[in-house]
Amino acid sequence: MLFHEVQSGASGSAKFQKGLKRFTALILELSSRDLPAHIVKHINTQIAAVNELKGTEKKDCRTLYKHQQSILKLLEKELKLVPKGYYQSLWMVLGMSAFGLPMGVAFGAAMGNMGMLGLGLPIGMSVGLAVGAGLDNKAAREGRQLLFKNSL
Repeated sequence: MLFHEVQSGASGSAKFQKGLKRFTALILELSSRDLPAHIVKHINTQIAAVNELKGTEKKDCRTLYKHQQSILKLLEKELKLVPKGYYQSLWMVLGMSAFGLPMGVAFGAAMGNMGMLGLGLPIGMSVGLAVGAGLDNKAAREGRQLLFKNSL
């Protein structure tokens, strides 16, 4: 099955045009893959909704991003396909909260100064980035990584 074409209207704000380029890059990356029919149908519905946007209102940029995220969530849930840096950004936050805060509390309690609580956050962030980078490399080796960077 083929994807619908993304209509890139000449009107719209610069931010909307940038988001539209990113959305089009995602669709181009997905067109090179063999996807099941129900996923292609969902993507075509999202493309149709994006083609109706004019890009003149402020909420159009958010709506475009939501459609893009809907596609990415479905791909991650159904096919385990993830964009570049997905696990790294996910594990950075998890590392800071799961490893960093407890370590900071331990440092603060050991030194008798709870001002040292923030000391554990960069350590947890480093641990999370390392774990996430390893998972991103594993996804790339298994062919589950999209050549698409999901950033604002």
